[in-house]
Amino acid sequence: MYKNCFKRIIDFFCALSAILCLSPVLVVLTVLGAIKMGGNPFFTQPRPGKDERIFKLVKFRTMTNARDAQGNLLPDDVRLTKYGKFLRSTSLDELPELFNILKGDMAVIGPRPQLVRDMVFMTPEQRKRHTVRQGLSGLAQVNGRNAITWESKIEYDLQYIEKITFWGDVKIILTTLNKAFIKRSDITEENCDTATDLGDYLLSAGRITQAEYDEGQKLAKKLIAEM
Repeated sequence: MYKNCFKRIIDFFCALSAILCLSPVLVVLTVLGAIKMGGNPFFTQPRPGKDERIFKLVKFRTMTNARDAQGNLLPDDVRLTKYGKFLRSTSLDELPELFNILKGDMAVIGPRPQLVRDMVFMTPEQRKRHTVRQGLSGLAQVNGRNAITWESKIEYDLQYIEKITFWGDVKIILTTLNKAFIKRSDITEENCDTATDLGDYLLSAGRITQAEYDEGQKLAKKLIAEM
């Protein structure tokens, strides 16, 4: 009953309440972001949601759009600013996702919405994680977040969708708040500014060929173009 009915209702009112309570913080971060990033403080990106319907996830921008002489974006570690690192370390960059929850694209708790170019490299079993709304936080986030392997992250996602309960979600929320704002742990992979894409991980581990990697990237671009 909770999973199929009350969860969405609770998510809606939790997101609405959080937006109202945190509106001063949202306004301040919006203004600071516009100054620090020299323009639009928001970052939007296509992500696969429930039933693999692609939606636009909204976050506060943490990286600049600096490019090289050829017009290509510079590496993430170059574009990630000190202000952006602060937002990530406190998870404040995630706050705009409250509007995704309000809209119904996401839930408060669920598997984290991965990139479309990650989804295309998942097995049919792993893609079952998309049978529910993706979450602001989830079981994988409180058990290592980006500090654990892709296999572990997806396994936690599959464990979560097997047994979704109210008290289970409450426990994940409390653990998330503790990790994000008190311990400030498990934010990124060790010695990395951003998490490695699933396709890159599989390619480097020799789990897929270059041809399979290229084909997956083409498919991801096609899915995004069709959204």
